[in-house]
Amino acid sequence: MFDRRINAVICAFAATLVFVLTGSAAEAQALSVQPVNVFLAPGQRATTVTVSNQGTSKTAVQIRAYSWKQQNGDDQLTASDQVVISPPIATIPPGGNQVVRLILRLPPLEGDQEFSYRIIVDQIPPPAEPGIVHIVLRLSIPIFAEPTKRAAPNVQFHLEVNDGELYLVGINNGLRHDVLRDIELSTSDGRKLKPVPGSSPYILAGATRRWSIAAKGPLPLPKQDWKLTAQGDEGAVERQVRVASLQAR
Repeated sequence: MFDRRINAVICAFAATLVFVLTGSAAEAQALSVQPVNVFLAPGQRATTVTVSNQGTSKTAVQIRAYSWKQQNGDDQLTASDQVVISPPIATIPPGGNQVVRLILRLPPLEGDQEFSYRIIVDQIPPPAEPGIVHIVLRLSIPIFAEPTKRAAPNVQFHLEVNDGELYLVGINNGLRHDVLRDIELSTSDGRKLKPVPGSSPYILAGATRRWSIAAKGPLPLPKQDWKLTAQGDEGAVERQVRVASLQAR
């Protein structure tokens, strides 16, 4: 599914390699988008992102907007016209940049929770060439539109054991998203458990997020406390978490 220090987020919603199989050789374009997270301040309706072509030949891109929600603990993207993109399609010369304007049709109202979107930048593959495999990129950029009222996350954590699998669950009752990186669960027997690689770090406002934990050995029992440590937007996170449900699917 989404680090400010990298040009492209490599996950389910980030840099996805799509292979157009035409032969045995491979050619790739290098694209980046800045910024990698877009924040619209209260009342702000427009901003820009810059798509850069770091490759050696021209490339075409298509940019589309999606509403971003988290349902049943998972990320959900739905095509949306609430973010106007100009231009939606562009050709960028080698070493060149394309400034893309983003306009929000309806900003959050006072007291409303933060709105969340994503724009997907798809590299359009060039015409097929004999003996060439073209590798194209998909980049996904989060957009957060803040309400006029001051908003903050309010995340509560617990563990679930479902059908022999362990999950860390975060429930965000706040009006703003939160981010949880470098998640680690410490067990009473000294084990250090982490989420399955590739998990998105975002917990959207008013949403529930589930992280699948790669666990070997005994799973936690009801009312047994484990220690959660992580890094959030506001700094270090350190909590005691326990199993809230234990069921078979």
